Amino acid sequence: MGNPKAFLTIHRKEAGYRPVHDRLEDFSEVEQTLNASDRREQASRCMDCGVPFCHWACPLGNKQPEWQDRLYKGDWQGAYEILAETCDFPEFTGRVCPALCEKACVLNLSCGEPVTIRENEAAIIEGAFREGYIHPKQIERNGKRVAVVGSGPAGLTAANRLNHAGYEVTVFEKDEKPGGLLRFGIPNFKLGKNIIDRRIRLMEDEGVHFQVNMAVGKDLPMEQLLDKYDAVCLATGAETPRDLPIEGRDLKGIHFALELLGQQNRLLEGIAIDETQRIDCTGKRVLVIGGGDTGSDCVGTANRQHAACVTQIEILPKPPVGQNPDTPWPFYPKILKTSSSHEEGCVRRWCLASKRFLGEGGTLTGVEVEEVEWTPEMRKTGRTEVIPADLVFLAMGFLRPAPIETMPSGKLFACGDAVSGASLVVKAMASGKETASAIDQYLQTTHK
Repeated sequence: MGNPKAFLTIHRKEAGYRPVHDRLEDFSEVEQTLNASDRREQASRCMDCGVPFCHWACPLGNKQPEWQDRLYKGDWQGAYEILAETCDFPEFTGRVCPALCEKACVLNLSCGEPVTIRENEAAIIEGAFREGYIHPKQIERNGKRVAVVGSGPAGLTAANRLNHAGYEVTVFEKDEKPGGLLRFGIPNFKLGKNIIDRRIRLMEDEGVHFQVNMAVGKDLPMEQLLDKYDAVCLATGAETPRDLPIEGRDLKGIHFALELLGQQNRLLEGIAIDETQRIDCTGKRVLVIGGGDTGSDCVGTANRQHAACVTQIEILPKPPVGQNPDTPWPFYPKILKTSSSHEEGCVRRWCLASKRFLGEGGTLTGVEVEEVEWTPEMRKTGRTEVIPADLVFLAMGFLRPAPIETMPSGKLFACGDAVSGASLVVKAMASGKETASAIDQYLQTTHK
């Protein structure tokens, strides 16, 4: 490593977020960036730790120590080339990944100050685009064709890998634009859609074909795909949200989280929304049920729509701050996470189970909740209260998709959340990589 002792004198420095009063007035990305000098200094903190647990923890197998060293030495192109070997889209993971690598960083385990791996990754890929290190590749075709159904992180990764391997790839997307969860699930304040558009243009310039507004199984029979292509990759995601079938569920004002998030992203894309279906949090009392990232995204979106107040409740107990003895390394630490959205204004409560939705004239007015205790199993206490609410967003995760059976011909493959159930973007990308390799191996051995 270039400076194996830098971690002794240089502390972790994050870029931080734009001021709250500024970012609440738009949907632009909230995270700021460090200058090149500070970024190189942060990269120098990656010490010669012997066993790089960051590499072990990364689903993509990123070689963090190697590209950190290149970055520290000012070799931005070399850093990008090492990063691109394992990660197809660092501009996505560098923005929305929870940084499993940082949780496993030796400096996190020893002193709670991991290397800023995720931010460094985002800086490297943005530098690569800015300096022209990235340009369309001329790819020699092998005469075989592959269809990818779904253009989320798993589908895009599989398509990118197969395209670079010489296959003619067509991606079918049921929505108006490619990107899947990245485009219509993650808010713009976390991932600007110009970042997705930039990558899609590059993939198209390299020969990938995208067909949008095309739902396979509805607009296009699966049998037709299997007849036309040498292999088909299903990357349809896990899109069925977990419902809350309690009394009053049919009241007006209760929505799934992705109804709000997808609609807001479409509005920002200039896609028309039926005014009768428009969800508007302006001046409303908003309640988000579910304490995860999707719930946090609803909080940030409601705040930007100028909700009167936002409350987020979770049935599980409040996690500890900093360290959790119940999830020691190498487990992922279950600790309290305060997102940029929470900082913008939100009442957060834990150990509350929803009993029934209350309303007047068919419209929601509140939710009756009951306090629960965990000892260690959940026990209802009988203590209830009503949380006033004009809008409720259900952010309780997604149901696992039905198992996908491989066709007898062996031509049908699947990857991402369609196989694993709802998971992380980085894990979906890793699944896309593995499936692309499996498809390549299959076609190399059966279609010589």
